[in-house]
Amino acid sequence: MFQVHGVDASGRVIVVKALRHKDALAFFAQMPECLVGMEACGSAHHWARELIKLGHDARMMPPAYVKPYVRRQKNDAAAAAQICEAVTKPSMRFVGVRTLENQAALIHHKLREMLVAQRTQLINALRGHLAEIGVITAQGLKTARDLAGVIKAEGDKTIPACVRAALAPLVRQLHALDQKIARSDQTIAAMARDDEMARRLMTIPGLGPVTASAMAASVQDVSVFSGAREFAAYLGLMPRQNSSGGKERLGRVSKMGNRYRG
Repeated sequence: MFQVHGVDASGRVIVVKALRHKDALAFFAQMPECLVGMEACGSAHHWARELIKLGHDARMMPPAYVKPYVRRQKNDAAAAAQICEAVTKPSMRFVGVRTLENQAALIHHKLREMLVAQRTQLINALRGHLAEIGVITAQGLKTARDLAGVIKAEGDKTIPACVRAALAPLVRQLHALDQKIARSDQTIAAMARDDEMARRLMTIPGLGPVTASAMAASVQDVSVFSGAREFAAYLGLMPRQNSSGGKERLGRVSKMGNRYRG
């Protein structure tokens, strides 16, 4: 369901309506061109692109920036009214609408991140199960691959055959994940070579194709930042602040940004 809350130039409420998913675009197609505000959430970029095609000025806001406009009860109608109020504020910051190609690039990164997390889970499982039979191994990907080789080696007496048979599916899955991650790295590297911003980022020492591609895909227009400090705050690399009365009190780095990107 979609909840629509519309006001005219004077702020008078002219429409309050709940729409089904299939009726949303038809409703906005018959509306005159107007400013449409929405929270940046799942599928918001898709709907913003569709509304822009219809001639509307679609703007997305981070949910944390809309929350201060909440008054009392939380329901769809009240939330739509709050979003309607927030989108007109001069100080409001908006999320840029991503293109389909840009979202596809970010999907590659999200899938790679998921595969790496699954591989880490498998490695931890292997180490944990082997620790139960007295085989203690160090952390790290290289050690895990050496461990997988020992499990596959039937002539090795370090691990009992019954344990080796139980862990064999994990080893096969680990090998499959290594191949998938390698293919994902190749795809992302090719994307980085085709992207001008990513190529420029890769000239920085220590910045490889994965990080450069993720940065270029996440930050489409660097001109929206006033300077390096604002960009650092966007990444979550600024300290928490609790200052008052002219006294600055800075805490630890907030890490409120995207950890994968930062």
